[in-house]
Order: sequence, then structure tokens, then C-alpha cells
Amino acid sequence: MAAPALEVHQFPCLTDNYGYLVHDPATGCTASIDSPDADAILRELKARGWQLDYVLNTHHHADHAGGNRALKAATGCRVVAARADADRIAGADILVDDGDTFSIGSQQATVIATPGHTRAHICWWFAGSGAAFVGDTLFAMGCGRLFEGSAPQMWQSLRRLMALPDDTLVYCAHEYTLKNGQFAVTVEPGNTALAARLADVQAARAAGRPTVPTTIGLERATNPFVRADSEGIRVALGLAGAPDLDVFAETRRRKDRF
Repeated sequence: MAAPALEVHQFPCLTDNYGYLVHDPATGCTASIDSPDADAILRELKARGWQLDYVLNTHHHADHAGGNRALKAATGCRVVAARADADRIAGADILVDDGDTFSIGSQQATVIATPGHTRAHICWWFAGSGAAFVGDTLFAMGCGRLFEGSAPQMWQSLRRLMALPDDTLVYCAHEYTLKNGQFAVTVEPGNTALAARLADVQAARAAGRPTVPTTIGLERATNPFVRADSEGIRVALGLAGAPDLDVFAETRRRKDRF
């Protein structure tokens, strides 16, 4: 008999972050993906009767790792972080590298290095449950700003994520979808799937509903940052015949000014 699937509890915190608790029903082991708001995470744990065992960090920014020490003090949990970020992640206990696996009870996550937003960003992919926690690398119809990394690094990181199965649930760290969609239609106005998605997003946000998680397949169809081969985007950007990397880089530059 197959093990129960990973249980994911999603909740809003801070201004536009999402908190995620991942729980293994078979063993009771629980992890928080990042630590955006320690108080909110502790409240959600208490409401579910879960004990926190780990924090799985994606990168060092304060809205992702700022609650590490408070959660360790309150629960005795251990913090798992990228080895390349060990000097910048508060309270890191266990260090991982690209391709490593880490278990939350019976649930196994694979580390995917995704530099670009920061130099040491990682994502956590639970293949057995079809779930990826992507921090600030990939957003619904968007991608992270290039604060420390380069366009080639981010493009390669996005390509790695797009190689995951289409039905993979993608848990982004922020509710940025509406603005991302408003930008996306300016660079691919002829994409009917994108137009339909934006209408759905507008309705969801008007009703106070989250637009996350998304899926790899949906991003492939509607996210301009992973669609550098789209002729519509190339025409809109004046880059017909250009390398995919150049198309991505110009899309990112335009979003920065949007």
C-alpha cells in the first residue's frame, strides 16, 4: 500500500507571503517551508495539533528565513538550508546541496539549485506527492527579480523547473499573480490561454481567493518568463530570431519597469 500523500497547509502571512506547513500523515513529521512569520506559523501549528520538526529554507531573505531562530526556540526544530547560504541563514543546522534528498518522515524532497533571485536559492521538490516549493524563483505568470544572480542563471533555473512533470503543483512564496498577469498580456497579447487565465485570476482576487498553487503545465502555457520560444512574445519585444536567453532577459527588464 502506498504511503499517504504529503499534506500541505497554506496560509497568508506578512503583506503578500504564503506560509506552508508540510505534514507526513504516516509519521506526524512536519516542516515549515521557510519562516516568513514565526507567530503565524506557531498559530497554525497549534490549530492543527502539529509539532514542528524542520524548517526548509529556500533562501536568506528576511521574509523567508527571518523566523528561524524564533521557531527553533519555541519548538526545538532544526533548520535545513543550502550549504552555499550557510553564512546567511540564521540557525542553519543541516546543510544541503543540489541533488541532495531530505526526508520529512516518509516523504522525500529533492533539492534543486535555482540561482538567479539570489546566488544560493534552492527549491524543494516532493516528487512522490507532485509538489514543488519554489520560493522566489518561479511565480504564477512570473519569476523572481535578479537581485544577486544573472539572467543566464535564472533562465537555466526556470528551465530546470519546467522539466518537472506538467501536473506538479507549484507553491510560490507570494501572491503576485494579478500584477504578473497584467504584465504578461502586454508581451503576449495573442495568447488566448493567458487572457482566460487573467480573467480567472481577477475574479479569484476580487473574491479574496488565493491563486496559488499553480502547476508546471499552466506556467508553460501562460508564463512569459518560461515562454521565450513564443513567436508572439518575440514579435512584441522586437526580438524575432534572437536566442531564448535574450528574449527572457528583455522580458525580465520590461517587468522591472512595469
